[in-house]
Amino acid sequence: MASTPIRIALIGGGLAGAVLANALLQVPHVHIEIYESAPEFSERGAAVVLTSTAQKSLQRAIPSAMGILQKAGAVSMNSTRLVVGSGPEAGTVILDMGQGGNPGLVMHRASLLRELLASIPRELLHTNKKLTTISPTAECVQISFEDGSTCIYDAVIGADGISSNVRKHVLQDAAAEEWSATPAGFWDSRILVPYEKAKSKLGAEYFELDRQFGWVPKVAGHLSCTIFWRIERCWLGGPIAKGVIDLTLDQPDPQGYSQWEHKSTSSYAKGNVCIVGDAAHAMTPWQGFGAGMAIEDAMVLRKLFANIESSKEIGAVFRAFDAVRRYRCERIIHSSRETGLIFCGQNEEIRLDVNKFRGSLASRWECIDAIDYESHEEEALRYLKEHISA
Repeated sequence: MASTPIRIALIGGGLAGAVLANALLQVPHVHIEIYESAPEFSERGAAVVLTSTAQKSLQRAIPSAMGILQKAGAVSMNSTRLVVGSGPEAGTVILDMGQGGNPGLVMHRASLLRELLASIPRELLHTNKKLTTISPTAECVQISFEDGSTCIYDAVIGADGISSNVRKHVLQDAAAEEWSATPAGFWDSRILVPYEKAKSKLGAEYFELDRQFGWVPKVAGHLSCTIFWRIERCWLGGPIAKGVIDLTLDQPDPQGYSQWEHKSTSSYAKGNVCIVGDAAHAMTPWQGFGAGMAIEDAMVLRKLFANIESSKEIGAVFRAFDAVRRYRCERIIHSSRETGLIFCGQNEEIRLDVNKFRGSLASRWECIDAIDYESHEEEALRYLKEHISA
């Protein structure tokens, strides 16, 4: 254990930052403060799903995790049903994903953030703090904000999202295309509507089972005049398309969101500065594990910081973190993108052949779930010892 507290500035107060702060608060010799650029802490998006794998890592990062999830209103989600949405096979059930396994938990993103922040002393939370510069020295890291204030810490961790300023510092010596996320080739529109309203618009038959539903259009291709015509002919004429469109357009301000990702990142750390969550590895939502990867980041960093004795070892912590996390994260980023292509009928071999669809998705989540977290932490500690002794 360090004889003096290791002071860490955490840039970004979204889910990734709040989970990491809670995790590092479990380490007695770490003092952490959160700096959020917005006037208040908030989360964009409706719901977040934590798979059984994500729940395991969250409990390793934060022992009180299940109580936090309960307060956030988490409910079980046992299965997601994927159905052909249009064409001659419309209504055909492709598969029930997750059926028979441990249930996932779904909750409102803002509610989860609220409960995570409630566990953090208020004096450690700072809003209206937009980072402008990071200035490392031999002994510390100075950070400056738009309001003219400066602070000095032993380390800086960026959890400042997909447009991360900390990422630009970490990757300042890398190719410029690594600095920012790039379009993944998908967009989506998400809404929340009352249960009974959705039932009346989409059809009662889709609400007879306790399932989350996903509809796959019987149309595939690249965006062009031709594909827009095919979408109108094949997709908009499907059995549930009109209901989905009506529910979306009934919103006061319907929005479409482009999906972005970090296709590759040469390092998650530079000296005593590190990036986590979407700042490090933004990904598409097709496999529902973006939050899960941020939670794993927190789990590993908690383990590493608990096993150092001095702020002089922070650089070794971050190098070990990069060594153990980056390969796994980039593998899942790639898998999620490929899963999106399958869901959208863009995979050239599968298209929307129902049997091929089932076969391709049966083992799709193994790259996420086939992990032993104890071994993952032990691997991080081995890297830490190597870097400390180097």
